[in-house]
Amino acid sequence: MNVKVLLLALLVLVAGCGVSKKPVASVPTASDATPVEPVPGKPAVADGKVANEASAPTSLPAPPPMQPPPATQRMAASKGLASSRYMMAPMPVPPMQPMPSDINRENYAHRDSNPVQLASEQPVSTFGIDVDTGAYTNVRRMLNAGRLPPADAVRAEEFINYFDYGYAPPADREQPFSVTTELASAPWNAQRQLLLVGIQGYRVPAAQIPASNLVFLIDTSGSMDEPDKLPLLKASLKQLVRELRPRDRVAIVTYAGSAGVALPSTAGDRHATINAAIDSLGAGGSTNGGAGIELAYAQATQGFIQGGVNRVILATDGDFNVGTVDQAALKSIVENHRKSGVALTTLGFGEGNYNDAMAVMLADAGNGSHHYIDSLAEGRRVLVEAMSATLLTIAKDVKIQLEFNPAQVQEYRLIGYEKRLLKREDFNNDAVDAGEIGAGANVTAIYEITPTGSAAARIDPLRYGARPTPTAGGDELAFLRLRYKLPGQSASRLIERPIAARAEAHPSERLRFAAAVAAFADALRGGKYLDGYGYRQIAQLANGARGQDADGYRAGFVQLVKLAEGLATPAPTNPETFLR
Repeated sequence: MNVKVLLLALLVLVAGCGVSKKPVASVPTASDATPVEPVPGKPAVADGKVANEASAPTSLPAPPPMQPPPATQRMAASKGLASSRYMMAPMPVPPMQPMPSDINRENYAHRDSNPVQLASEQPVSTFGIDVDTGAYTNVRRMLNAGRLPPADAVRAEEFINYFDYGYAPPADREQPFSVTTELASAPWNAQRQLLLVGIQGYRVPAAQIPASNLVFLIDTSGSMDEPDKLPLLKASLKQLVRELRPRDRVAIVTYAGSAGVALPSTAGDRHATINAAIDSLGAGGSTNGGAGIELAYAQATQGFIQGGVNRVILATDGDFNVGTVDQAALKSIVENHRKSGVALTTLGFGEGNYNDAMAVMLADAGNGSHHYIDSLAEGRRVLVEAMSATLLTIAKDVKIQLEFNPAQVQEYRLIGYEKRLLKREDFNNDAVDAGEIGAGANVTAIYEITPTGSAAARIDPLRYGARPTPTAGGDELAFLRLRYKLPGQSASRLIERPIAARAEAHPSERLRFAAAVAAFADALRGGKYLDGYGYRQIAQLANGARGQDADGYRAGFVQLVKLAEGLATPAPTNPETFLR
């Protein structure tokens, strides 16, 4: 009996040893063709050792890790790599590169705003007039597109001179323009004043414009192949074609990689022929603007009309990139040709690569004006509604000089006209070029004045400097001088008049609106001189001075100010609170 029990115990012991030594399926390696299922209840632990039975979990084991495809496992095995380490890494994605059309290459000349001057140290201010309007419409394009302009794109005088201020024209044409002045408190600081100087040229009905010899110089390079460039240009030119008369002559010169004549000089009443030539224009190639300018002037010289209007109208985005591209060289070409009596007007189009600096420089050198066309309505405004002002020059080399009386004026600042500043001695030098004014055009200049003794003075007086003493004309604010030449004449004429130091208690509508426009330009450039006067106050000032606004230009200005306010980032009143 005891022997049987002993044998039975020995058999149980042998059987137990056999079970404990039974191997457990391991995790497959890279050399395995197919995964092997682990034995239930015997899961493998993280380091690859077999878990003992006492620690085996009672729940279902976790599924095995996902393995690469068999082909990948075999490749890994051949390289001596474990399959779990030979996982496919994600392909690196290169950073997005901007498309050429997304790169903003617009070019604007940098000019610092005019500084505040002490009348006791620098009593004389001299500059040439300017009738360009391109900066205003170019900035309008940016604001309507939902972005604020760069400061260098904002030129205050071109904002101000976009609008008509209703100045009375001269009594006769003996003097080509009238002069208006007004003095009133500045809306952003009642302790300062604004002095307005306005010039109004005599008007000439379109039918009375002398015979015109016009050459349209059209940029047809590849950069013009956008809806707001060549197509808009062609539509704008067609607005003018309908106004041309039999005595007018029109030629079209194009330039891309090379220059060519798309339409020889043609009688103005052949509207269908001219329109067909315009319709045939297409864009492509590089931009050889220098060759185009030379060919256009050659056409203008060939069709020159003695006593008439002789003008090249350059329409471009300004992106000259082959041939003569140096600005100084191009300026020299234009200056040499203007002496022959052929003027140059520039029309800017498009965005992204718009070369404002080039277009403005060429117009100034060519005794013409610069305009930016942001819509067909603006094209019609410049080429049809303001045709006389755009085409017919009634006075050239117009210069303005003011001598401020230190007994009345402590400080002054000219708003805008940075690109037209002249030296004091240039005023009497008839060889120095200045701005032109067209028939019916008006020009406005605004000075900010700090009266002597005002608490709003920006510059501290010198400790050892002599204080101004009253002199003759002590009740005069300033003395105004203007010089100009009549077309075809080389000697200038002089206009002089004193300006009384009497400020208007209630500024006129024109001064209030002009002040709003000047403030808007300053605000877009940073608002350095506005004493905290913001967009909302500017809009209110302009809206209250809209007056008779048949064309809606002033109402449009108010809307632009509101757009700028919405786009601007207001400064926090408490920086620490803002950061929190």
